[in-house]
Amino acid sequence: MIEHYVAAASTYAKDIDFVFTLIFAVVGFWFLLTVGIFFWLILRYRARDGVKAAYITGDEKYPKKLITWAHGVVILCDIVIVIFAVRVWYDVKQDLPPADRTVRVIAQQWAWTFVHPGPDGQLDTPDDIVKINELHLQNNTLYHYQLESKDVLHSLSIPVFRLKQDAIPGRVITGWFKPILTGTHDIQCAEICGIGHGLMPARLFIETPDQHTAWMAQNSPISIAAVTPPAEE
Repeated sequence: MIEHYVAAASTYAKDIDFVFTLIFAVVGFWFLLTVGIFFWLILRYRARDGVKAAYITGDEKYPKKLITWAHGVVILCDIVIVIFAVRVWYDVKQDLPPADRTVRVIAQQWAWTFVHPGPDGQLDTPDDIVKINELHLQNNTLYHYQLESKDVLHSLSIPVFRLKQDAIPGRVITGWFKPILTGTHDIQCAEICGIGHGLMPARLFIETPDQHTAWMAQNSPISIAAVTPPAEE
C-alpha cells in the first residue's frame, strides 16, 4: 500500500511496508466493526413509545461473555502484529549482515556530510570522497552506515529505504541498507534540531556499477590508477 506513494528502494523496505499494511488491515477491521456495532446499537435500542429501557448492571453473563471473547480476539491480533514487527525489527536493527562497503554520515546544524569510500572501497584512506548533502550509493551493494552528530540530536530519514535512525552526539551508530532501485531520492532530518531544521534536506543517488565507478573517477582526490592493483600477467 505504502509503495504506491513512496518507492521501496531497499531490501527490507517491503518487509516494513508489510507490517504497516498488516496493522492498517487489523486496526481498520476492528474500527469498522466497532463503528458498525455502535450505530447498530443506537438504532436497535433507540427510544420508543411504550418501551421501557432495560437496566443492565454489568453482572449478567451474556454481555460479559461477549466482551471477554472480543478482548481475546483483539489480544490474539496484537500478538500476530508483535510477532511480525519484532521479526522485521531484528532483521533491520539487530542483525548486521556483512558489508560490501561502509559510508560515514555526519549530521550537524544544518547539513549532512557523507564520507564515501573511494575506488579502494575502504573508508579512512586518502581516496575518500566527502560530499555535503549528497549520498552516492551503488545499486545492489550492501552498505554499513556509521551515523554521528557534531552538535545536537538529528535523525537520518530516508523514506525510500523506510529508514529512520536518530543521530546522538557522542555516539557512532552503525546500521545497514542495501539499495535495489536506481534513481534520485530524498534524505531528510526527522528530528527538530533548531531554526534551520526545515532547511536540512539532502539527496540520495543510487547508481548502477558503471555510473558509480564513473562518479568515483570524477570525484576521488586520487586517480583510480593510483589505487587499482596491476593486473597479474
